[in-house]
Amino acid sequence: MTDILKKTKFIGLALGPILFCLIFFTVTPGTLSEKSIIVLALGAWMVTWWATEAMPIPVTALLPMVIFPLLGVSTGREAAAPYGDPVVFLFMGGFILALGLERHNLHSRIALSLIKLTGTSGNGIILGFMLATALISMWISNTATAIMMLPIAASVTSLLAKEAGQENDPRFKKFATGLMLAIAYAASIGGMATIIGTPPNVVMVGYMKRFYNLDVSFTSWMIVGIPLMLMSLTACYLIITKVLFRNNLPSIEGSKELIRRKFLELGKISKEEKMVLGVFSVTCFFWIFRQNLNVIIGKNLLDDTTIAMAGGVTMFLLPVNLKEQKFLLDWSDMKELPWGILLLFGGGLCLADGMEKSGLVQLVGNHFSQQQDISPGVLIFSLTAISMGLTELMSNVALVTIFVPVVFGVADGFHINPIWLAMPVTFAASCAFMMPISTPPNAVLFASGYIKMKDMIKTGLLLNACCLVIITILSLTLIQWVF
Repeated sequence: MTDILKKTKFIGLALGPILFCLIFFTVTPGTLSEKSIIVLALGAWMVTWWATEAMPIPVTALLPMVIFPLLGVSTGREAAAPYGDPVVFLFMGGFILALGLERHNLHSRIALSLIKLTGTSGNGIILGFMLATALISMWISNTATAIMMLPIAASVTSLLAKEAGQENDPRFKKFATGLMLAIAYAASIGGMATIIGTPPNVVMVGYMKRFYNLDVSFTSWMIVGIPLMLMSLTACYLIITKVLFRNNLPSIEGSKELIRRKFLELGKISKEEKMVLGVFSVTCFFWIFRQNLNVIIGKNLLDDTTIAMAGGVTMFLLPVNLKEQKFLLDWSDMKELPWGILLLFGGGLCLADGMEKSGLVQLVGNHFSQQQDISPGVLIFSLTAISMGLTELMSNVALVTIFVPVVFGVADGFHINPIWLAMPVTFAASCAFMMPISTPPNAVLFASGYIKMKDMIKTGLLLNACCLVIITILSLTLIQWVF
């Protein structure tokens, strides 16, 4: 497997620049302008490197800053501007808040509290882990959430192995497989509920602002995202516990003690945890009621980026021990921040900016404007299905970065609100359920050893089908009502 990956990367490393040169030197200006050809060629290069991971994804995202000024698509200042776009700092603020949660272990306390509430039967434990994972994943990285939940889940499965007598017990196998799959999928599903829950959401919001100057608020996203999350989690739970992996396990002896012991290890809620919870709660309050507060103030002073950065900066300002100069976060904690994701946002925005200015997006729109016999429902279903298929094979961030500007062109061609198409496509990009390589949470839980490839493919296929129907229905109803 390692050798195959190495060969794929090597082929991709050479293929990217080759495709760029082929398009750049062989396509003659006509329907496409000279700048459009350059942007298309660079897009092919970047897609190849992103799909094969021939180079680190953030490094690939820096290519537009180099290529666009050199070939006259934009000036250096214009090419660099998207890397400092407000949406980049929105996600940075979200990352800093997540660091505070993780550093002071508040996320573990929240997760254990939810698991404690849902009971200790086989299905009760699966439900508890799903709810805890999804809730945490709404605010912090789905990968970090999966990594956090895996050791707790492993402890529970080892308890069950003792209770069942042996690991060959069919009930144990079904429970363990179902639990690990549930955590992996809930980590991805939870991220769909908020703008900062997963990088593709932030990319789409940034595109809406850059292309159409439309502000997608935190509240309006959650009005759609939370019902989607709940419906998808319900489908996931039913598929795992009622269809594919029925375990029929009663209350598991020792599980209550395990949860209690984990709580004892955390100790009483500390001053630091209370402070982090306070900052997090206040930030969420301002995100949710931002528009109402702006109306009361009479000025448009608050936006999601300002609120996110204010919450993040507050983490560095609140003292834990003033004499020892200890604060909730120190700058040394920032080494844990995923800086590469921020660069990826900037590169995606820069590429999208080039697509718009060169006329590529308008060209796609003009093409689709001639296909008016397609109904909006079929269009939404088709684009969502394409996004869901592609996300199994490539990074969801890279997919949204490339695909959403094309979707904007389709929306313009049909003269419909672009968010009606872009939002379902973005949601679908988080539905990578079929393979371990599709998304990091899948890989993390697959590494537990309890999941077979055929089980993940079978479960992921069913869940994808359910999510495709759910997203399409919400797109034709709730998304159109909210936006």
